[in-house]
Amino acid sequence: MLDGLLPAEVVVAELFADPPKVELFPQEAEVVAKAVDKRRREFATVRLCARTALGRLGHPPGPILPVREGPAWAQRAPRWPEGVVGSMTHCDGYRAAAVAPASAVASVGVDAEPNAPVPDGVRTMVTLPEERVTLDRLTRTHPAVAWDRLLFSAKESVFKAWFPLTGRWLDFGDCVITPDPELGTFTGALRVPGPVVDGVRHDVFRGRWRTAQGEDGSLVATAVVVGRQRAGE
Repeated sequence: MLDGLLPAEVVVAELFADPPKVELFPQEAEVVAKAVDKRRREFATVRLCARTALGRLGHPPGPILPVREGPAWAQRAPRWPEGVVGSMTHCDGYRAAAVAPASAVASVGVDAEPNAPVPDGVRTMVTLPEERVTLDRLTRTHPAVAWDRLLFSAKESVFKAWFPLTGRWLDFGDCVITPDPELGTFTGALRVPGPVVDGVRHDVFRGRWRTAQGEDGSLVATAVVVGRQRAGE
C-alpha cells in the first residue's frame, strides 16, 4: 500500500494481518492494559511495524510510547527516537509505519482507511463546499474510489505531517484537498499560515495516494512528506 508512495529516505513496514502474538515492552503493555482485544492487537502490530522500520534505519528495538503531553487530542502521538520522524496508521486489515532520519525529512504523515464512503453526516463535517464539488465530479468519472474517504485520509496525513512541525491543531476546514485521479497525487492547500522548514514556508502539502485490495476488502492509503531544503536549492 504505502511502499513506493514515499521517497527513498523514508522506510516503510506494513502488515495486512495481526501476527498470532506480538511482544510489547512493559511500558507499552501498560498503555493498553485496559483496552479491548481489538485495540490491543492493532496497537501491538503497528508497533511491530514501527520497530521493523526503525531497525532498517539502524535503531535497536525499544518502546514506542505516546507523548502524553499537551492537550488531550495530542497526547496519543508517538514519541520517536531522537533524530527520527515518523507516522503510524491502522485500520481493519492493515497496519503500517513510516520512519525517516530527521536530517533528511522534516516530517511524514501516513494514513490508511477502508475504500468505502464515510458514514452519513461525516462527509459534510470533514469537507468544504469546493471540495464537495470535486468529490461529486470524481465520483461520476472514477467510481471505483470512495473519494470522500480518500479526502478524509489525505487530511489525516496532512495533519500528521503538520503537527510535529507546529504543535498545533489543524481543523478539517483549514486544508483544501485536491486529488489528481490520473497521477495518484493530491495537494493540501492550507488556509492558515504553514510551518517554516529550513527557512521555507510550506503553505501547500503535497502527497500521494493508492487503492489496493486487502484481505478484508478494498483499502485506500495516503502519504505526505515535508522534505528538507538542500544546500544550493
